[in-house]
Amino acid sequence: MARIILFNKPFHVLSQFRASGDKLTLSRYFDDPALRVAGRLDYDSEGLLLLTDSGQWVQKISHPRFRLEKTYLVQVEGEPTEQALQHLRDGVVLKDGKTRQARASQIDEPGDLWPRDPPIRFRAAIPARWLKLTISEGRNRQVRRMTAAVGFPTLRLIRIKVGKWSLGNLQPGESKESG
Repeated sequence: MARIILFNKPFHVLSQFRASGDKLTLSRYFDDPALRVAGRLDYDSEGLLLLTDSGQWVQKISHPRFRLEKTYLVQVEGEPTEQALQHLRDGVVLKDGKTRQARASQIDEPGDLWPRDPPIRFRAAIPARWLKLTISEGRNRQVRRMTAAVGFPTLRLIRIKVGKWSLGNLQPGESKESG
């Protein structure tokens, strides 16, 4: 029976096990040579990362042909307009082609988030807002590139859901087996 582990990847942890200079990796949290990362999450992104001991599950979770949805909470710089949100929904043209359609909405600041260390820079003259964004592909730094393309750079990015798996109340560095 394949194991799937839900992990809340902290900010500034690489989504890999092998050492890379002085950067923290998953080996700080897991000591199981059978585990593999199913999909990636950028070094400067936080939230749900799935690990498994099954190559078949790695494929099902990470291969683009399966179009597994991924949902993010995205803090952006500025006040996104309805036009910018619609552009995200319709698909954004990036250097590597147009993205698939997405679900995008502005939300209130999530009240149950952990503080980020180091904190997001605060600039009184420039507001920051939160979006909930769901995509069905996983290009390199895609969400960050999408929000920048519509004029609202990402300040903080937290993945809260991959397919049927949700982050729930896991705190940074915590994990649990999917049951």
